[in-house]
Amino acid sequence: MKMSTNTAKRHCLTVALCMSALLAVSTLPAAAVTSGSTDSAVAATPQAVPAQAADTIKPKPRQKVSALPGGTSSASSGSSATSANSVAANGSSAASGNAAPGSSEAVASSTPPPGPYYVDFRARTAASYGHAFIWYGKSSERAVEVAGLHPATDSPVPYVLGHLMWVQSETGASYGDLDEQYLTANYRVYLSEEDAPKVIAYIQKLQKNSPLWNATTTNCTWFIGQIASFMGLKTPWHLLVPEEYVNELKKMNGGRNMARLSPNQ
Repeated sequence: MKMSTNTAKRHCLTVALCMSALLAVSTLPAAAVTSGSTDSAVAATPQAVPAQAADTIKPKPRQKVSALPGGTSSASSGSSATSANSVAANGSSAASGNAAPGSSEAVASSTPPPGPYYVDFRARTAASYGHAFIWYGKSSERAVEVAGLHPATDSPVPYVLGHLMWVQSETGASYGDLDEQYLTANYRVYLSEEDAPKVIAYIQKLQKNSPLWNATTTNCTWFIGQIASFMGLKTPWHLLVPEEYVNELKKMNGGRNMARLSPNQ
């Protein structure tokens, strides 16, 4: 059937518009056309962030990292994101645990740490509202252990479903936990030789007994809050975003840098 002149013109215009749209999309940076389903309700952050949403990334093979006693890290293998140079320029986890992220405060400190062991409550940026986790270990050693609760697998699907139901979790290091440029807050608390084994045993038990993640109940801030409570610290509401949670945790406890367990623990 022969088309009218007006119909033919409209048809040609539609085809031209479609071709223009396809051409425009093909020239966008890859990040601009990547699916952002997990971040649709979250404002973009001006800071550098990991490419995927918080709590969704499968841990890197390494869990221990070579770290300075003050809390900054240098990559022990594989990762170019964390380097000795970037650590030297970032005093966010200096020996007191109180330096502001991004400061140029010297990492080394002549003041001995208050205790031989520590737990460092930390928050980092991510493509959504961030992630909370801990570093822990001996104050005199560079290696640290990482523990945090987040959805299992590399897929963003568990993260999305985790806002509606419980999903399988992992409790080790996730992408970005070892990289100082993502750090937004930290609060370091030291432990005595006597208390440290009890706290470490509790952390490892909590890791084994936390098989499920949920955005509003058993989430990353809930996880580190359980550890803080066991250490005798006051804890804020677990639905604060990670950066606010860690800062509030520090504020509620007066910034004290030594924890002591009760005699019956």
